[in-house]
Amino acid sequence: MQVAEIAAQAASAAQEILETGGVKAGQVLVVGCSTSEVVGDKIGTTGSTEVAEAMFAALLQVTAVRGVFLAVQCCEHLNRALVTSREAAEKYGWQEVTVRPVRHAGGAMATAAYENFADPVVVEAVLAHAGLDIGQTLIGMHLKRVAVPVRLTENKIGEAILTAARTRPPLIGGERAKYPI
Repeated sequence: MQVAEIAAQAASAAQEILETGGVKAGQVLVVGCSTSEVVGDKIGTTGSTEVAEAMFAALLQVTAVRGVFLAVQCCEHLNRALVTSREAAEKYGWQEVTVRPVRHAGGAMATAAYENFADPVVVEAVLAHAGLDIGQTLIGMHLKRVAVPVRLTENKIGEAILTAARTRPPLIGGERAKYPI
């Protein structure tokens, strides 16, 4: 599969989850991505800088048009910290950490994010409003409660399994409560 086609799939998935999930300007989309899985290899083995840069550019373009903040999850070697913009980190009060992702410690996608955000920072954790998990990277820890699975039109990007989620506030009050949903 061509890199341009993979980037187009990422953009399409981002657009769909933002629309389906009702993500508003100023909210957050978290993306975890194994470029190894995207190109058909086992997670953490062959990461692709070229694929990561194309996918990041596509994701950033989609989120920027909608005024949504993008946060890109690092791999397990950086404890799944995230690369985002300083503006997002300051708005939400996220704890900045001192590290610079590289391909084998952070992953290709996080490295592309760090190198291409205008003012990147790495933060310890976020509570995002929606998420894309590309290649089973386990983004659940970075979603607000309550995560709701969303079935997108496509269930793969390249060769990687694509899982999407939106969030909603917890329903409280028990059997007598009425909900506006």
